[in-house]
Amino acid sequence: MDTLAEKLSALKTEKAAARNPDWTAVMDRATEDLAATDILEGVPRVGARAPHFARPNLDGDTVRLTSLIKSGPTILSFFRGRW
Repeated sequence: MDTLAEKLSALKTEKAAARNPDWTAVMDRATEDLAATDILEGVPRVGARAPHFARPNLDGDTVRLTSLIKSGPTILSFFRGRW
């Protein structure tokens, strides 16, 4: 069975192959430009404790981290926009 890392790597490769190379170049340059600043200093690292928070989910219901972690380990995923 593939590990999560292997699955994510394969997905990344698949999506990169289907994407316009010019777009990839622009995104890579933007990522490099951001990395050259100190903006990444404020980014939590893998395994860091998340602050307790309450945010609306896509249905508008309030979700609290304290409620989620009562069920066990929790993975937070942040994305921009609405799907």
